[in-house]
Amino acid sequence: MFAVVRTGGKQYRVAPGDKIVVEKLAGEAGDSVTLDDVLLAGEGSDLQSTDGLTVAATIVAQAKGEKVTVFKKRRRHNYRRKRGHRQQHTILEIVSIGGKGGAKKAPAKKAAAKGDDDAPAKKAAAKSTKDAAPAKKPAAKKTAAKKPAAKKTEKK
Repeated sequence: MFAVVRTGGKQYRVAPGDKIVVEKLAGEAGDSVTLDDVLLAGEGSDLQSTDGLTVAATIVAQAKGEKVTVFKKRRRHNYRRKRGHRQQHTILEIVSIGGKGGAKKAPAKKAAAKGDDDAPAKKAAAKSTKDAAPAKKPAAKKTAAKKPAAKKTEKK
């Protein structure tokens, strides 16, 4: 049996006993992980429904990928930057395909849980107080004061 699962933004074709390298998942070596996002499943050319289907896997190791060197340069400007990066990976071993996952319920809204039914009234009251605030008067223009003309003195 095989399945196509999506994790870390990528899709993987898996079968029981396969080892795959995926984007980092939380957990330690030996922990079990269930992959709920099953896109396709089947046996040979026969496909089956993926409703509630999960893939069980165990974490073999947490590892880092190969180093990628990022080098930036702008010629004639004495600009050089060298950076490195190593992507975090998780190595998974597929244990089984076909476990039924439990239905997930939507989380209850916080406002409904608190019993805060007057929240819209509070918002309306806040808006009305903003509208009731007195309007500001436009600032008067300041005119530059004229300097008195200098007295002319005549020479005799």
